[in-house]
Amino acid sequence: MAFVFTALRVLLGLFFVLAGALKLTDQISAEVYQQLKSEFVQFADVFPLKDFGFKPKPMQYLVTVGWIEVVAGLLLAFGPRLLQEISNFVLTIVMIGALYSLIVLKEPLAKCAPATVSLGLLLLLNFRGRGRKQKVQRRDYSPKGLPPPHTK
Repeated sequence: MAFVFTALRVLLGLFFVLAGALKLTDQISAEVYQQLKSEFVQFADVFPLKDFGFKPKPMQYLVTVGWIEVVAGLLLAFGPRLLQEISNFVLTIVMIGALYSLIVLKEPLAKCAPATVSLGLLLLLNFRGRGRKQKVQRRDYSPKGLPPPHTK
């Protein structure tokens, strides 16, 4: 089962690397890049922190999300355990923000599906194994031949 979660983590991380790269350059797909640029104009208009006086510029927003996805995706796929967990958390926040923006813009369900599936997989990776009790190994530190000490 551990192999399945490792494979899922690596594939999901690489998916985010590709998604971030699409936001950073038009060299992969000029059409997708132009579409993302126009979408981020709308996303900036409904940015969740806009009510607190912070509204990002669309291109800065696009580039920031792109770099976050690339770096966090690489760390999720290939980083040490602690950085995998941190990147999972960061990508979860990004996906919640994406879903918020899509819902506020009243986008069709098909357009919300990639962010919803990505969020679900990130949460699955985050909560895997947390419901199971971990075995505690007890070590016997008493010298050989002596009975264990009695505790009162």
